[in-house]
Amino acid sequence: MSMISIRKADEKDIPALQSIAQQMGATHERGYFERCLEEQAAQNRLVFLAVDEQGAALGYVQLNLKPLYAPFRRLGIPEIQDLNVVPAARRQGIGGRLVEHCEEAAQGAGHEDIGLGVGLYPRFGAAQRLYVRRGYVPDGAGVTYDDVPVSAGALFPVDDLLTLKMVKSLIPVGERAA
Repeated sequence: MSMISIRKADEKDIPALQSIAQQMGATHERGYFERCLEEQAAQNRLVFLAVDEQGAALGYVQLNLKPLYAPFRRLGIPEIQDLNVVPAARRQGIGGRLVEHCEEAAQGAGHEDIGLGVGLYPRFGAAQRLYVRRGYVPDGAGVTYDDVPVSAGALFPVDDLLTLKMVKSLIPVGERAA
């Protein structure tokens, strides 16, 4: 495996971010990455890009410091969002490295916990396994649709907005305040 580096994305990376999203079949509204980078400039979000030694973009992830999901926002829990690794670079640990980078950034900013939402249909199977292996557990609020918990009996489409929110403590066991 070649050397991979992870860095904050900037405006010159927008074509690479769009290319990764396109390879993943993701459909974002026009100006999506520009808005994400504006939020990064306002210190509300971090956008990280994984590149190989030739500078080829292999994946990206975002750490939303002001998530819309009410429990995360209320508790000051940053949320990992939009993790994508190009198909040709899968199963090389890049997704795990991107998640780890977000965890380190959150911990470095003084956060004790980190969260994420993962989709519930097969396209998200690899991500579901990755998050469980990295110690993420359901937040206990059940399934959400567009960041709002769903009620028993409610009907929603099984799409990218139907997620299970998960959390992980960034404080080693035994060091967390009681």
